Amino acid sequence: MIVTVTPNAALDVTYTVDSLKPGETHRVRSVRQRAGGKGVNVARVLHTLGVDVRAIATIGGRTGHAFSDDLAAAGIPAKLVPIAGETRRTTTVLGDTTTLLNEPGPEVTEAEWATLGRTVHGQAPDVLVCSGSLPPGCPQEGYASLLSGLSILDTSGDALLAGLKAKPTVVKPNLDELREVTGLADAESAATELRKAGAVTVVVSLGKDGMLAVSPSGTWHATPSTVLTGNPTGAGDAAVAAIALGLLRRDSWPCILRDAVALSAAAVRGALAGDVDLPYFRRERDLVSVHPS
Repeated sequence: MIVTVTPNAALDVTYTVDSLKPGETHRVRSVRQRAGGKGVNVARVLHTLGVDVRAIATIGGRTGHAFSDDLAAAGIPAKLVPIAGETRRTTTVLGDTTTLLNEPGPEVTEAEWATLGRTVHGQAPDVLVCSGSLPPGCPQEGYASLLSGLSILDTSGDALLAGLKAKPTVVKPNLDELREVTGLADAESAATELRKAGAVTVVVSLGKDGMLAVSPSGTWHATPSTVLTGNPTGAGDAAVAAIALGLLRRDSWPCILRDAVALSAAAVRGALAGDVDLPYFRRERDLVSVHPS
């Protein structure tokens, strides 16, 4: 079983417009909402793939009820930790460009964080995925206190650096996040620094240029067969889902990276974060180019 942890869960609201022009009034063509946050998106993708997965998240208020109802309707197994604060919303505006507004999230008390920790430690996952930002009130070393065994950490900034103390199996920053925490422009050199600091393997999202994996067994670069346009907000989470599944199956890194790039591309073709175009994924995985770096 794969367990995903989302301490700063959100109800994702997506507005579709013809085009987005700052300072003007827009006619919205459609509004959709669903339970989200990075770890929840990972769980949704894995559930779509038929993988045994459980999502752990914090929820509160009326928005938290809507979040819980959506997970139940989707059939995604979950353990939801109640908090006093109101679950945040994230807003995505899809038009000729994609604009994302991320609320900071409610403050989590020490007692609520302890309950989340007990919930996570009460599981026996084959792979543990900790994703997203830490909400206000959480200890900076929050993720380090949760990670154990085969694990993936997908966060940024101080939370990423502090999480390295737990020696996660994989960390998955994008290129900007990697440069921010290391101060290095070169992706391979920066990834090597994170490995020195505790990460076993570093997988870097390079946008249209694919992904880079720097691991104990070697370094590989994978690129998609074509550059896609669409909704990129869940692409990184789909990549994490592929990495978690690859760790579960004990696949080699070239195989894991191939699936991560293909599933990430399939997510860009999805309508909402957490959606993937499975037929496209199955075609694209044979077309992704993977070579040693």
